[in-house]
Amino acid sequence: MFDRLEIRALPPGPRFPAQLRFWVNGEDVVEEAVGEGGRGPYAADALPAGRPSPLWATGEARRLELGEPDCTGRCCGFMAVVVQRFGGIVQWTDWEVPRPSPLAVDPYPPPELHFDASQYDAEVARAEADRWWQVYS
Repeated sequence: MFDRLEIRALPPGPRFPAQLRFWVNGEDVVEEAVGEGGRGPYAADALPAGRPSPLWATGEARRLELGEPDCTGRCCGFMAVVVQRFGGIVQWTDWEVPRPSPLAVDPYPPPELHFDASQYDAEVARAEADRWWQVYS
């Protein structure tokens, strides 16, 4: 059984422009990993106008930053995952999760995720086309 991805754009807040959140199987993976108040990538960076989104999965593995804690990732680290396409499957593996402090034990990373490539592609295409958040940027 495949995991299911939903990409949601959040309106800008007092400190940050519009950002993305990634819901997998009904759970916000950014909030779970970076905590309440953390943020996802800026919508304008993850869904750039006029060029392909870095969210697209290809046969070449690449690291994708999905979020960071409220304090910014420079102190605690970023939430990142390796994204790669294998035929009809898009895989998210090798998670990096921020630490609450430099002396803390590494937190337990989320499990590997496997998406049906056609559902994944459709969700990225939908997110690229739905640019309502630009009104606020």
